[in-house]
Amino acid sequence: MTDILDFNLNELKERFKEDGIKPFRAQQVFSWLKNGVFWFSDMKNLGSETQDILNEKYVVGVPGTVQLLQSKDGTKKALLELQDGNIIEAVLMKYEHGYSVCISTQVGCSMGCSFCASTREGLIRNLTPGEMLGEVLAMGKIAGERISNVVLMGAGEPLDNFDNVSKFLSLINSDEILGIGQRHITLSTCGLADRIRDFADLDTQVTLAVSLHETTDEKRKKLMPVAWKYSLKELFSSLEYYQEKTGRRITFEYALVKGINDTREDAVRLKNLLNGIKSHVNLIPVNDTGNVLITRPDPKSVESFREFLSSMGLEVTVRREMGSDISAACGQLKRSYISENAEVPHGGKDQ
Repeated sequence: MTDILDFNLNELKERFKEDGIKPFRAQQVFSWLKNGVFWFSDMKNLGSETQDILNEKYVVGVPGTVQLLQSKDGTKKALLELQDGNIIEAVLMKYEHGYSVCISTQVGCSMGCSFCASTREGLIRNLTPGEMLGEVLAMGKIAGERISNVVLMGAGEPLDNFDNVSKFLSLINSDEILGIGQRHITLSTCGLADRIRDFADLDTQVTLAVSLHETTDEKRKKLMPVAWKYSLKELFSSLEYYQEKTGRRITFEYALVKGINDTREDAVRLKNLLNGIKSHVNLIPVNDTGNVLITRPDPKSVESFREFLSSMGLEVTVRREMGSDISAACGQLKRSYISENAEVPHGGKDQ
């Protein structure tokens, strides 16, 4: 079965012609999807003949909700089941400006970062453009209103799934379905330098966030295996290229680990690394992932680190923690669910 969400409007019109469906039906289908209707039988203006062809040849790849948790701060985290039974996570966050959704780009992850729970199972497979779009549609249905911002910071390395992510960005930006502006989308990478150059060549206005987390190659290798392939020199060369091409400010994510990367010496090295880069530093007190060597610094230490960076002229904030009571960090809820249901079938799913 073909996922209808993998097509843009022109592609779907051409596909419909091949299948004996009048091309204008593509716009009608997209209008229904935009309004949260995901079953062809509920798309009343299509006609029964068209509905029969669609049901025979197509699916709407909006994943079913296996589990939904809500935090006391309003954050919602969903375990979503794909058509093949794989489980992914997405997080819905409410801000003053509207709803933001954090989506996954892969089932699992091969990057192996020691502070991240989503990499424990390794990479199972890439998500398709339609499956990523389906995550946004599913979370929009849960929110009950339009999603205004999307962050590709869930499970997976987006630039390791470059072609599918690139098409997803095009699909979600199109007015036919969601029309979310590029400046309202953030893509987070652990630092695949060659792909950052490719991403720069797309010439989008999507915000780039880089998981830096350490200030020397040797220390970074201990936290992030990607550092064995790309040195900081290679990484920052690609970031300079990105900034030359796009003019966009880069967000640097820095997961604070007690006694590992939270000293004043670390702060000074971070400042020196970012000289000449238009940047914003986002400090993230690390989450508990079960690794006894990775522990969270106390709030006073976090604030001291932030103040010292700010005193040196860096633009820096501490990430607002949301959903900590529902395991909202990448991979945490999925690991818990799989552990609890290791011998139990998934059961039904809602759409």
